[in-house]
Amino acid sequence: MNVAEFLQQQTVEQPDAIAVAEPIRSLQHNQNLPLEQRYRCLTFQELDDDSSRLAAGLQAMGVQPGTRLALMVPPGCEFVSWVFALFKAGVVSVLIDPGMGRKNMIHCLQRVKTEGFIGISLVQALRTVLRFKFPAAKLNVTVGRRWFWGGPTANQLRKTPLDEFEVFQANAEDPAAIIFTTGSTGPPKGVHYCHRNFYHQVLELKQQYPVQPGEKDLPAFPLFGLFNAALGVATIIPEMDPTKPAKVNPQNIITPIQDWNITQSFGSPALWETVGKYCSENDIQMPSLRRILSAGAPVPPRVLQRMRDAMASDGEMYTPYGATEALPVANISATEVLEETAAKTAEGHGTCVGTRFPGIEWKVIEITDGEISRLEDTTEVVRGEIGELIVKGPVVTSHYVTHERETRLHKIKDGNDFWHRMGDVGYLDPQERFWFCGRKAHRVRLPEKTLYSIPTEAIMNQHPRVYRSAVVQVEKHGTPAAALVVECWPEKRPVSVKDESRLLDELRIMASKNELTSSITDFLVRDALPVDIRHNSKIFREKIGVWAQEKLGLESHVQ
Repeated sequence: MNVAEFLQQQTVEQPDAIAVAEPIRSLQHNQNLPLEQRYRCLTFQELDDDSSRLAAGLQAMGVQPGTRLALMVPPGCEFVSWVFALFKAGVVSVLIDPGMGRKNMIHCLQRVKTEGFIGISLVQALRTVLRFKFPAAKLNVTVGRRWFWGGPTANQLRKTPLDEFEVFQANAEDPAAIIFTTGSTGPPKGVHYCHRNFYHQVLELKQQYPVQPGEKDLPAFPLFGLFNAALGVATIIPEMDPTKPAKVNPQNIITPIQDWNITQSFGSPALWETVGKYCSENDIQMPSLRRILSAGAPVPPRVLQRMRDAMASDGEMYTPYGATEALPVANISATEVLEETAAKTAEGHGTCVGTRFPGIEWKVIEITDGEISRLEDTTEVVRGEIGELIVKGPVVTSHYVTHERETRLHKIKDGNDFWHRMGDVGYLDPQERFWFCGRKAHRVRLPEKTLYSIPTEAIMNQHPRVYRSAVVQVEKHGTPAAALVVECWPEKRPVSVKDESRLLDELRIMASKNELTSSITDFLVRDALPVDIRHNSKIFREKIGVWAQEKLGLESHVQ
């Protein structure tokens, strides 16, 4: 079940087709040069050969299957080649978002007891300075120039002969990677991926979407290069900071799509918000773009509409739903959202994430905050009632490497199998579609009722000045209360204290007229709501709750 087998298959079927291309920064904007000269390109044959030599080099170093190595290389040909090299060598890849900050990164790497680093020169320099924090990190490879530390460079490993090299024959449960969550509800957790998880992710994507070998994809999330190469799709790396998708230069997405005739692209809702707005304002079309994927948070209908208008007329945008621990889980198209579910979302019914992927089983059970040891201890709610979503299937990961208690909180035993608690609340409709109503941890539990974030905020987001909002729990004299914090559109932010007061009065009146929002007692304006590092879309309601408590001058304890 080694995903590297998919790459080898593509090498047989289309060896000379481009597998990965990354822009050469110094030449990127020189339109006088042919496209291929402005990009560094690897064919499927070259990617397969290069990753095999790197894997063989690791084996020659003494790296054994199951060794944990942190991969800290920027998105590009090198990154994709190393991902496949680690699969081929049977190495457990440790993947961390650099956007989480140095302190969190160091803590995460310490928790997994990484046995080495494959990283650029700066990474290796920091690793050397902080070597006392990583006593087990003895197997290190420098991608680029080696300075004052030891160990081989990537280019030295590339000289390893392939005479005796064999790709690691992976069993389903063999460990393949540790991927950290964004930490949007709690500390970042290291998710254990086995080879079965990756293998079935490829199969599920291949079955769900009409992806054909020879297509070209522009991924704004680096790991998608893995799936592309496995599906025979060329990966064209955009020029952007993957930790800040909301701040992308739209032309750095649009230009390569037009230049390369890109057929598919994956990005966060925040990225498509920026790109779609630019396309709408400048009447830009991308007729080659037939498929857009967006995940990480609910995608606003305005974003779906703008991107549908800018792409191929017969194309489609999809918003797959899942989590680091279980991906993909469900899928819905922009057409279904715009024609059917968006109006209900605006009325406070939640966000419809669609129907489940073929390999997924799901149930909605009564909400419980504590551990659930066995499936027999759960109770399914009736159709249409809000509960907690649990899922089972071959793409669902088994445990957290770094947090044993979190594993007990998120996994439910079912005989020899298990279910994963998504941490999301919502309900199933008569068509077996799941309607997402927010994170379980983000419920606002008042004495008289419970408010769920997505339905409640959807009502308040209808105000023309509001870009997005967050309903959070605060305490007034020891009693739970609901506060709403809004972020306005940049051009509609309050310009004076009087203007802000007027906006807050409008929000109070608006909230009082709807049963879902009438319990909100306090309203605040904030320039920007804090969001997650990976997608720039998930709102950090925990941080906002603390801020709101302090801002209101209330008690310091926040439930």
